Amino acid sequence: MVRAPDRSRASMRATVLPANRPRHIYRGGVNIARFRGVDPIDAYRPEDWIGSATTRLGAESVGLTTPPDGRTLRSALDENPVGWLGSAHTQRWGATPALLVKLLEQGSGCLCTVIRVGCSPVTCQATSAARRRHGSSSTRLAVTPASTSASGTTCPNGTCGPGTATQDRDALLGAANRIEAHAGESVVVPAGLPHAIDPGVFLVELQEPTDFSVLLEWEGFAPDPGSAHLSLGWDVALQCVDRRAMSPEAVARLVHSRERMAEVRPQVLRVFADAADPYFRAELISGGGVTDPSFAILVVLDGEGSIDFSDGAHLPVRRGQTVLVPHGAGAAVIVGDIEVFRCLPPNPATPPEA
Repeated sequence: MVRAPDRSRASMRATVLPANRPRHIYRGGVNIARFRGVDPIDAYRPEDWIGSATTRLGAESVGLTTPPDGRTLRSALDENPVGWLGSAHTQRWGATPALLVKLLEQGSGCLCTVIRVGCSPVTCQATSAARRRHGSSSTRLAVTPASTSASGTTCPNGTCGPGTATQDRDALLGAANRIEAHAGESVVVPAGLPHAIDPGVFLVELQEPTDFSVLLEWEGFAPDPGSAHLSLGWDVALQCVDRRAMSPEAVARLVHSRERMAEVRPQVLRVFADAADPYFRAELISGGGVTDPSFAILVVLDGEGSIDFSDGAHLPVRRGQTVLVPHGAGAAVIVGDIEVFRCLPPNPATPPEA
């Protein structure tokens, strides 16, 4: 009698993932391909979805990660949520990582806003339609020197939405505050905050596991205005936009430099402040740093080395690779002259704000 392979046991090992670059409505992705050491597919691949159990809005499978065993990550999570995510996480969020990680590099800096966390009408309607309970806050770590525009005053007096027949880009961006983020710094983009990223800037993005974005500048980016406002209508969609002015001090608080990152363990820096815990967490780890058991997505930012697990598993890695780590893989040590960005789900002990 031939027995079927025990896929549940094999799936509890860390896995190097191939690129997952869905075609998008806007250009970009050259630096992603260069970082990964692969050829560009075409000019419309500005995102690489890593360890994703989330689909593009309205799609059945686009965006999902498929590990080497042939199942989608979503299916694997449904079959063994505790093995992949741990019991505390599963009790809080079920069989979802509650996290979406992307490599991001836009060829043209479309101005948009992500849907606000909380039960504003737009979040209720959009999340109900998509069967999601998350909004779309995000945080980005700059891999190359970054220029980002972000402002709560981008859309005053009807200059976005239905009144944008001219889509005056200069007026939209002229009302924004400019952030110069350098490699290794993180930038928080609260849900609802209008923002744009300069062309060519390469980032690792952590966000809540949704594909909800309202495009305030849709001409040349969206096939029609309806897709720009998620088919909710501008009157509803614009309720998610934060139009409050931001002081220079408030803008500065969005940026978290490496010098401000606390060392939580030897060779391990905590990238975000405690306020991010209900949404996502991240660590920058150098050679010699040790990890605890957790579902995690690793981006090898620089160097070459290995991830050595407590059960003896040894995984060689190098710059440009991304690694999917299940909770059941156990603790590990990062070995070599290497720097790894470790993306983690929200802390189950700190539920999101009401």
